[in-house]
Amino acid sequence: MEVYVKLTQREGNVVLAICDVELLGKTLKEGRITFKIKEEFYNGGKTGIDEAINMVENATIVNLVGECCVKKAVQKGYVHPNAVLTIDGIPHAQIMKL
Repeated sequence: MEVYVKLTQREGNVVLAICDVELLGKTLKEGRITFKIKEEFYNGGKTGIDEAINMVENATIVNLVGECCVKKAVQKGYVHPNAVLTIDGIPHAQIMKL
């Protein structure tokens, strides 16, 4: 399985954005929440899910959106299952290492 990954430096943090390939460019809506999966934030290129999840180790802030990448982050112990938010049926999780 491939995902889109983008790694950036912001204000002293290493920000990693990962999304399942089929979600790039979509907008999720649920109630008052509108969540845009923007190309400029998530598209740094495609990679395999295992390689993407391994990048979490070196990031300080991680944004994950999609069934595949969120599930893998939970399996690896990076995200607690209760910390996963579902928007319009799509899982979303964030990791912040302080």
